[in-house]
Amino acid sequence: MSTPNAAGRAVRTLRDRLLEVLPNRGILATMGRSPRKDLLAGLTVAIVALPLALGFGISSGAGAQAGLVTAVIAGAVAAVFGGSNLQVSGPTGAMTVVLVPIVHQHGSAGLLTVGLLAGAVLVLLALARAGRYMAYVPVPVVEGFTVGIAAVIALQQVPGALGVKTPSGDNPAVVAFEAARGFVTQAHWAALAVTCVVVVVMLVGVRYRPTVPFSLLAVAAVTLIVQVAHLPVATIGHLPAGFPAPSMAFLDASAIPGLLPAALAVAALAALESLMSATAADAMSISERHDSNRELFGQGLANLATPLFGGVAATGAIARTAVNVRSGGASRLAALVHAAVLAAIMFVAAPLVAGIPLAALAGVLIATAIRMIEVGSLRALARSGRGEALIMVLTAAATLAFDLVTAVIAGLVVSGMLALHAVAKAARLEQVPLHADLPPADHHEEEQALLGEHIVAYRLDGPLLFAAAHRFLLELTEAAQAKVVILRMSRVSALDASGARVLGDAIDKLTRRGTLVLVSGVRKAHRPRLDALSILDRLHAEGRVFSTTPEAIAFARAHLHGAGLLPAHLTGQNEDVTGNAVGACQ
Repeated sequence: MSTPNAAGRAVRTLRDRLLEVLPNRGILATMGRSPRKDLLAGLTVAIVALPLALGFGISSGAGAQAGLVTAVIAGAVAAVFGGSNLQVSGPTGAMTVVLVPIVHQHGSAGLLTVGLLAGAVLVLLALARAGRYMAYVPVPVVEGFTVGIAAVIALQQVPGALGVKTPSGDNPAVVAFEAARGFVTQAHWAALAVTCVVVVVMLVGVRYRPTVPFSLLAVAAVTLIVQVAHLPVATIGHLPAGFPAPSMAFLDASAIPGLLPAALAVAALAALESLMSATAADAMSISERHDSNRELFGQGLANLATPLFGGVAATGAIARTAVNVRSGGASRLAALVHAAVLAAIMFVAAPLVAGIPLAALAGVLIATAIRMIEVGSLRALARSGRGEALIMVLTAAATLAFDLVTAVIAGLVVSGMLALHAVAKAARLEQVPLHADLPPADHHEEEQALLGEHIVAYRLDGPLLFAAAHRFLLELTEAAQAKVVILRMSRVSALDASGARVLGDAIDKLTRRGTLVLVSGVRKAHRPRLDALSILDRLHAEGRVFSTTPEAIAFARAHLHGAGLLPAHLTGQNEDVTGNAVGACQ
């Protein structure tokens, strides 16, 4: 009977999760609130996205058409099913960095299969409600891989900018160096001039008129000059008019196991970049807030759809999303308009697009890479501490030397180590005086002096986790010789299994030395772990665990009196408080 019930619960859970991420009537209704603004914003975004889509498609190795297809399909599907009203999706520079090695190793068919698998992984992440965990990536890691991505994008454009054939190799720095050597032996000054013009126009223009699409204006101008002057500059070449028919002919089921690691890397990057972009859109708007799980679902469906039409893996695009917000985009309709305009260009203007110089697209991507780096943010992060600067530099260097996934993992590992170090420093073991917790006595000073000779109280502050546990054990067991040690635990903010074990070891070691150990103020939240590991079982059995420190001191006084270490005339007036404790000790 349990199996059908379990299956029914699983089906209901899946249904509920799907209802959470599927677009509802309220979300779709927002597309009618400001249609005029959305139409203008969508047209503006399409103008900005056209050269980027072409450039990223070529840079990935899949071709210009693949870049446009990705911008159209992913832009439309993610707009409808995604979790942000302002997000614009398509091919991005960060994704291109990951896709290039996949093309080299597995070819175009492998690239499309990876995109399909990554889409399936994103859908599963959405149904597992994994969106909230993406917020835990540290800022230095994000900034570091952004710098690394920008450097990789710029280096990948060096062959196109110099007008030379792209040398073989996987490392972008090595490829750029070889391209520069080829340029020295046979210079192509026209290509370099085209690239420089586009870069200068974009960087200078955006500084004074950020709302003007200088990328498209620059590309159109240099394309016209190249065509009229018949300059020897390579162009995109033949670009099929129309939209490719859907097909799954590329899918090779036997290759899936070998492509799965690459698919996981693509999915991780797509999730991270899309949620970062959606968060940036929220920050630029007044009242918009994205749904992270729905965004993962939308990106997953987009990546499931684009390979069917020959497109590459897509993510939310920060640059295009920012243009959408600044242009007045108010709903998902703007991203849909952007996709529709690019689709119309594929049908109507394919011959014109085919004449765009590759050097011009290289200039667009180089300028985009430069604009990705926010110098002020990097300076502020570097000034915030050496640890943050180290993480940022390490992540950027690993992106250049290896790949983005390795870089992020390295950054997360170092961030975790520094965080654990900070946790270890935050945990403190402090000897505290007894007089604040002592009850009034006729011979207070004399009693306090005698108690101070035999009782030592330690207060544990902060998190007692594995990072700080062994230091705690060393400090505690090296304490001055005392007959009684009181461990005050009311200020322990967190306790893990390692910390609990070390606490038990310290208690055992002190007990073997003949020291009576008392514990006070254990938090209710920490008791289950201590009980599960039997850390305080013996102390509970002997009545040595107390709610408050004064109770522990009363027990200690009774113990010292029973051992003959505390004169009777100093305990007489408190006999009512300590009588039970005396009995327990005797």
